Amino acid sequence: MQIKKVGNVILAVKDMDVSLEFYHKIIGLPIKHQRKSWIDLGTTGALLSLHPASPAAEHMGSSFDNGITVGFLVGDVKSALDEMREKNVTIHRDIVERDAGKNAIVMDPDGYLISLFEPEFADKPQQTGGYHGYTPV
Repeated sequence: MQIKKVGNVILAVKDMDVSLEFYHKIIGLPIKHQRKSWIDLGTTGALLSLHPASPAAEHMGSSFDNGITVGFLVGDVKSALDEMREKNVTIHRDIVERDAGKNAIVMDPDGYLISLFEPEFADKPQQTGGYHGYTPV
């Protein structure tokens, strides 16, 4: 197998319209492709894709221990978190400062964790040291 890159991260969501509102209008991701049962958000690199969750299946994946956290790099985590508060987004964890940068976590409408990360070093546009305690090390 020869993997070339991550194509997309797929989230099973309870309500496509509510999730689209969150990721497109609140978070600000542009819509790349949209169909009734699939929405791709983003422009370059990996896309965030929304897909309807099965109403019969148990919703899983909204905890640090066994779930998924979607991470976004931001220029200023404090202003990003202030904006999320103004838009009534649930704050899961306020800003934590580490050597690699500042990080806060909010929740989407399905309870998925959304990490907002402001890197410390301008010459390192993304975290490279991995995660420890669910924040960049």
